[in-house]
Amino acid sequence: MELSNGTRKTEFVILGLSNLPEYQAILFVAFLALYMTNIGGNSMVILLTRLDTSLHTPMYFFLGNLSFVDMCFTSSIVPLMLKNIVSLNKVMSLHACIAQLYFFLTFACTESFLLGCMAYDRYVAICNPLHYMMLMNQRACFLLVLFSWIICALRAMLHSFMAAKLSYCGANIIHNFFCELPHLLILSCSDTTANKMLMYTEGGLALAFPFIIVMVSYTRIISTILKIRSTQSRRNVFSTCSSHFTCVILFYGSICFIYLHPSSSYSTAYNRIVSIVYTVVAPTLNPFIYSLRNKDMNSALRKVLSKKGEI
Repeated sequence: MELSNGTRKTEFVILGLSNLPEYQAILFVAFLALYMTNIGGNSMVILLTRLDTSLHTPMYFFLGNLSFVDMCFTSSIVPLMLKNIVSLNKVMSLHACIAQLYFFLTFACTESFLLGCMAYDRYVAICNPLHYMMLMNQRACFLLVLFSWIICALRAMLHSFMAAKLSYCGANIIHNFFCELPHLLILSCSDTTANKMLMYTEGGLALAFPFIIVMVSYTRIISTILKIRSTQSRRNVFSTCSSHFTCVILFYGSICFIYLHPSSSYSTAYNRIVSIVYTVVAPTLNPFIYSLRNKDMNSALRKVLSKKGEI
């Protein structure tokens, strides 16, 4: 199909992290190790939250779902990245690119909403403990997770559909290791005003809404912690919340940098590094940040290992 400013493109060249041959083997081993660590760590959290009855609480229900999302999130990016590193053919079809964009947006959004749910759960547990079982019952937790998945899947479908309707002509090189919405909008020769408006308004709200819940929840939590007279009790409560807040900073800090700064610098190497943080590093570190600083998780792990040793 001929267009006024060139032929419509149906394929993209994914440049990846580096074009230098001497770095390909190092990058492959490094990201394969990160990916296997991600699958192993998050699988461990899911397994522990299912096997140990002491972890059948709202907090660990959300954590198990977060681990599942983290595995899916990274799996939508890293396998294709590894294939790209070892392959001379770095071409991705438009349909494959749109599909990757859809799954990426779904899992990123769901992670954001789950972090908001976890912050609200901690707020109720610490600031309104007498109403905790009523507000965070099994049905409420299930509906919060279901709502997160449905809303995020629908908004990802909208963004992906609008991106698929655009015409791509001229340069078809994506200066990153996966198909991301800002890069596709830069390559389009169609009018992308509606896409950009949607990305900065609806996309901004999808990040801002759970982030506001996190900030308000932790403002109230910190205020409550400071009123606790016992130093040991204060330290225990803070330790429980600090793991979650560390994950929040890693995720929101990096993803806001990508989507809220000027699009003129999207192709820089610095942007690729930041993208690695929220697509690979943060989902890989999450289970270890939680388990290493969580007595219940460590206790459950020891129980499972001791039972395995007795077999």
